[in-house]
Amino acid sequence: MDPFLCAADTALRTLFAKPHAVEASPAEPFAETALNPAQKRLAGALMRVNHVGEVCAQALYTAQAAVTRDARLRSHLLESAREETDHLAWTQQRLDALGARPSLLNPLWFAGAFALGLVAAKVSDRVSLGFVVETENQVAEHLQGHLERLPAEDLASRAVVSRMKNDEERHAANAHDAGAVTLPAPARLMMKMAAKVMTTTAHYV
Repeated sequence: MDPFLCAADTALRTLFAKPHAVEASPAEPFAETALNPAQKRLAGALMRVNHVGEVCAQALYTAQAAVTRDARLRSHLLESAREETDHLAWTQQRLDALGARPSLLNPLWFAGAFALGLVAAKVSDRVSLGFVVETENQVAEHLQGHLERLPAEDLASRAVVSRMKNDEERHAANAHDAGAVTLPAPARLMMKMAAKVMTTTAHYV
């Protein structure tokens, strides 16, 4: 039961506690820029979506770590989750700076991602890693889109998103090298559709 008690603790910390980053935010070197109201709303909405992505990352990695019997893989997943905690803290800091709020549906997003992580991990460790690869590749693609949409003046948010994109690409590469299988096309398509629903909803709610 210990892994699942740890998972419950992670859920409570992710959803209701203030996240603390181990590494300083990439935004720190940049002074806050005066954005017009439209720019500020857009940046806040995009960072809210990114924050949701980090909530889901906590759920995904925690679920997979709870199920696997491979101690090395569990350690790998928990280290990735720790890095995602930094991302969670950085996106929360950007939301605060932009006067925006997290998604009101974060408990729903966490629960959904946790369930998907459990299902993938129950099939096999290689499928679990394949799920990580596909998720992280989709997240990196989504972050690239945000870099194209964020106001050019918002250097702080852009620095955070750029660093997150690099980290997610590294997580995908590490999972691939650890033996991930390529998920079938229907599974990848369903993941894309679910991500579209989540990101579109979180933009506003």
